[in-house]
Amino acid sequence: MISSMTGYGSASRQVSLGAGVVADLQVECRAVNSRFLDLGFRLPDECRGAEPALREMATQSLSRGKVEFRAAWRVNSGAAGAAKANPHALGALNKDRLDALYTLQEHAQVVFSNAEALRIADILRWPGIVAEPRGEEEGWIAATVEAGRAALAALMDSRHAEGKALVTVLINITSKMREIVKVIEPKVPTYVAQYQEKLTERLAEALAAQEQGKVNSGSGTELMERIRQEVVLYAVRIDVAEEFARLKTHLQVVDTALAGKGPVGKRLDFLMQELNREANTLSSKSVSEECTQAALELKLLIEQMREQVQNLE
Repeated sequence: MISSMTGYGSASRQVSLGAGVVADLQVECRAVNSRFLDLGFRLPDECRGAEPALREMATQSLSRGKVEFRAAWRVNSGAAGAAKANPHALGALNKDRLDALYTLQEHAQVVFSNAEALRIADILRWPGIVAEPRGEEEGWIAATVEAGRAALAALMDSRHAEGKALVTVLINITSKMREIVKVIEPKVPTYVAQYQEKLTERLAEALAAQEQGKVNSGSGTELMERIRQEVVLYAVRIDVAEEFARLKTHLQVVDTALAGKGPVGKRLDFLMQELNREANTLSSKSVSEECTQAALELKLLIEQMREQVQNLE
């Protein structure tokens, strides 16, 4: 299935911290456009051990995009009830650190006699005073991997849904391009004939002017050079059959790619360059205003396709 490179997924799991306390862990997976697969991880220390497994999962499932895994956790709101039943549920005081802090406060008050004593909130926030329950490393890794797998699956679903919508948009654009080609291609022989008639009139006028002596013999070489230039220009402009053939072939290849499975972004990006090249050639070889307008419309549609193709994996 064709996928977009942008998407989002998240999942939550619970981790036991011990002493009846549970942490709510949430893992998010975000993806945006990128030429290659670029993985990033923003994980708390407790979840760092899960990074290799998350990287392997992402590498097996994705081929392009800038993908970032984010994890965060907080103590479950039910920890308050656990604290009533078990005083150590939310953590235990580190007596050595507490004594050291008290001694440090006494020394500071000797120097700053007017300083206030530390408040309970200040003491509890002091690094190392409260030893919070952290749970086992294996539990954190297992929960992070499980949540990461679910978040990645949600991301893939999101990318598939957006990819399906983009395919519909691209098919509509190719249909519009075919309509333009269908309308303008049969008219090209008529435009070429009109241009040929105009060129013939110019040559006839030039020859008539020479015969009537309106140009002197010294300008005969200049006249022939001008005629040669007109003929060469005409010969170049009349041949647009190959451009139309290649344009229709490229459109068919685009439709085939959109009907397939797997990553197609890079291939379609190359085809957009080829389509744009053919549209530019049609514009430069145009022999009528209608042909020029059709070429400009084709270029506009190709640019719209290119912008959408940039989002495909």
